[in-house]
Amino acid sequence: MDDYPLLNLFLTMMYVFLWVLWFFLLFKVVTDIFQDHSLSGWAKAAWVIFVIVLPYVGVLVYLIARGKGMGRREAKQAEDREAAFRQYVRQAARDEGDTKPGGDHVSDLAKLAELKDKGHLDQAEYEKAKQKLLA
Repeated sequence: MDDYPLLNLFLTMMYVFLWVLWFFLLFKVVTDIFQDHSLSGWAKAAWVIFVIVLPYVGVLVYLIARGKGMGRREAKQAEDREAAFRQYVRQAARDEGDTKPGGDHVSDLAKLAELKDKGHLDQAEYEKAKQKLLA
């Protein structure tokens, strides 16, 4: 029977946390290796082999040697994703203005009816404009 069961539980939780943290770092490092366009294929292979053969040392050496660049690359990728999203939203809004969905036809028909009611359009012009909108 252990004299410190609560301490053993705490230590076990800490070991599990550190193990998960190390796996997170390992995946982050491997992902960064493959996303870095400045590294050649041979350099990427060398880093991956180093990180796999000597996992703890490899991850720590990579973080020390290339950690600053790792942060810059991640920030650049976030900026690129944000710019792509903004471009997509602008393009979608532009395309939305070019092609009117069914909801816009309702407002256009309401405007036509209002023009007809005010006497600016006669019945034939109203019907012609209505058929053009619905086509």
